[in-house]
Amino acid sequence: QVQVVESGGGLVQAGGSLTLSCVASGNIFSINAMGWYRQTPGKQRELVAFITSGGSTNYADSVKGRFTIARGNAKNTVTLQMNSLKPEDSAVYYCKGVVTTPGFAGAYDCWGQGTQVTVSS
Repeated sequence: QVQVVESGGGLVQAGGSLTLSCVASGNIFSINAMGWYRQTPGKQRELVAFITSGGSTNYADSVKGRFTIARGNAKNTVTLQMNSLKPEDSAVYYCKGVVTTPGFAGAYDCWGQGTQVTVSS
């Protein structure tokens, strides 16, 4: 079993900054990529940023230049540094690990339970 846990959400004023962290643990052979997604009630979950095992990154246009995804210092961790936050950034932020496990071919998506980010006006 693989567990993904996010932390770092909270309330921040517009223009402020917040950093989210994510750690994947459990029966992991390798992690191909990790990403951050966000979702508000009644809407589809959308990609915010992701980083591959090779270090390549990609961002949604809405956050490009403001958010930075990076591998954490600890094994199987990733962070999302969010600067110049806007009220429209308010959402539940989810971390996804794309992992392989021993004895199986291919990769699997493993999701955390999310952390709330609220940006006030």
